[in-house]
This record gives sequence, C-alpha cells and structure tokens, in this order.
Amino acid sequence: MIITITSILLATVIILSSTSISYGSVLVSSSSPTESSSIANKFIIREYPVPPGSHPHDVAPVAAGAGSNQDNNNTVVWFTAQATGQLGKLDKVTGQSHLVPLGQGSAPHGVIVGPDGAPWITDGGLNAIVRVDPKSEEIKTFPLPDGSQYANLNTAAFDKNGTLWFTGQSGIYGKLNTSSGQIKVFDAPKGPGPYGITTTPNGTVYFASLAGSYIAYINPKNSSSIVIEPPTPDQGARRVWSDSQGKIWVSEWNAGKLGMYNPQNDKWKEWGLPGTNPMPYAVFVDEKNMVWLTDFGSNAFVRFDPKNETFTEIKIPSQGANVRQILGIPGEIWGAESGTDKTISIKTGGGP
Repeated sequence: MIITITSILLATVIILSSTSISYGSVLVSSSSPTESSSIANKFIIREYPVPPGSHPHDVAPVAAGAGSNQDNNNTVVWFTAQATGQLGKLDKVTGQSHLVPLGQGSAPHGVIVGPDGAPWITDGGLNAIVRVDPKSEEIKTFPLPDGSQYANLNTAAFDKNGTLWFTGQSGIYGKLNTSSGQIKVFDAPKGPGPYGITTTPNGTVYFASLAGSYIAYINPKNSSSIVIEPPTPDQGARRVWSDSQGKIWVSEWNAGKLGMYNPQNDKWKEWGLPGTNPMPYAVFVDEKNMVWLTDFGSNAFVRFDPKNETFTEIKIPSQGANVRQILGIPGEIWGAESGTDKTISIKTGGGP
C-alpha cells in the first residue's frame, strides 16, 4: 500500500540567524489520515542560505564525538561549493558559513566525514581525493595515479578497514589507502556511469552506475566488481545506500522508482514513487531504517517506511531546490540545495 502525504508550509516563517524554519503541515490523501498526519507533523524543516553562487552539491553533517572533530559538538555541517571550488563549513546554530578554497581548478562533488572526523572530498576538477583538517583547515590532496584520465569523480565511502572507495562517472572506481596515500583505479563494468557508493554494516562496498543502470558488489579480495541488475531495464541507478541489515536501497532516476536489493536471498523489490513525474535523485537510510529520497519531479523529500511500504512526501520550501544528496545524523536529515544556494535539514522528531 502506498500513502502519499504532501507537506505544505504554514504561513508563519521564523527567521533566526539567516535560517528559515518551517513547521510542517500536511494535505493528506490516504486511508488513514490521522496516523499519516501525526507522522508528518513531527518534521521540522530548516533552510540555511550559503554564499551566493556556490551551488552546494553534497553535504555532510558531523555527529557528536566524530573522530578528531569531537570539539565541534555536532554543530558543523560540511558542504561542497562545487561552482566555486571550495569546501563550505556551516555552523547550524548561528547559520553562518565559512568557505575553504581547495585549489586552482577545484570542482568538488562529494563530501563525507571520515573515521578521523575530517571531511573527505571527491574533487572532479582536481581529479583527486582531498582531505581538509577540521581544525587547522590544512588541505591534503591525493591525485589519481599518473596516466589516469579525467575520472569525473563523484562520491566516496569508507570500508570497515579505513580504506576510502570512490566512483568516477567516466567509467572508473577506485580505492585510497589513507595511511600510505596509495590510490588504485579500476575500470568499471560497462564503461561510464559509476555514481553513488555505500558500505554495508559488515564492510561490503557497493556502487551504482547511472549510465550503466546497475549496482555492483566490490570483491574485497581482488577489488573486482560484480554487476547486479535491477528488474527494470535502463532504470538509471543513481545513488545507493545500505540499511542496518545490509539491504541495498537504490534511487532509480530514469524509472521514477525506489529499488531494494537483498544480498541474503539475491532478490529485488521496487516501488514507484508518488506523483505524476517522479525523479528520485538522492537516497539515504536513517538510524531507524527509514529510507529517504529527494524527488526533483515534486521538489520534495520522500520518506519510505519499509515495514508498511508507504511513502511520506515533504515539500521543500524553496522552489527548484535540486537536492542532489542526503546524509544524516540521528534525528536529522541533511541535503544540499544546488539550485538555490542553501542547505536544508529535516528534524525527524523521533517519529516511528
């Protein structure tokens, strides 16, 4: 069963330290409106303007006590200012942003917080992985090996051994030994397309290929990749995320669907998103195994409850937000509005 709940804004908007806050209201169309309303009303949406022209692409909130960054006490959110070649540092209490230049020609795409508490960046412009020290802001660059072609670097994920795996849409995936600085690059199956990447709780790494319309398992023994085809042909697997059980969730951009692959039984399930023209871009699974997506077609976040197989749609206050990526910490979901020069958070209110 699919329940579609469309969030609308209340008339009152509170301005606090350059941050707009919207308390969700709902327009309900479902068989159980009371239950649906109670869920959606727990969400609090906040938008944080960032420097004009930065076009933030990815965002990474810092969890309290994260590595060497624990003094930040869960107030820092990093974002990639792709258009200006900088890494942004947002203080979510004050709403103020600080930009760190990454180097001539930089065009950062993805950012994650590593086990060391530092932001790690996949920089397409530099054709390199970049680490920024969270305290000193010292920059360390790890270029792809000599002879490597332009990779169009996209996203990254750490495995359980501290190795950083990454994707490049030009048709590669790779790994960085963060201790030695050694990078190895591998040709992806079917050529161009590698985009999203994720690590399961047991340390297994999977990536998604947008152009190839598949996900792939990376063999940790020899770094080879094994293609796993979703049921829908040419679905455009864009981003990918693991839940706590190791199930792999996929945003199917071309098909307008959410896909789930279960490695335990080698089975797939797919669900069409609500709306007339769904375009699911980002996907993320929170600490309660709720699946979150962004939908370019409806300018909304969409939450999927795997237990009852229902969707909750939460409208983004700003039109044309184009949220390309989601990350979260317990109780909070974060995205980067590449189309409006803002970051956005959703406090989930401890809902079911």
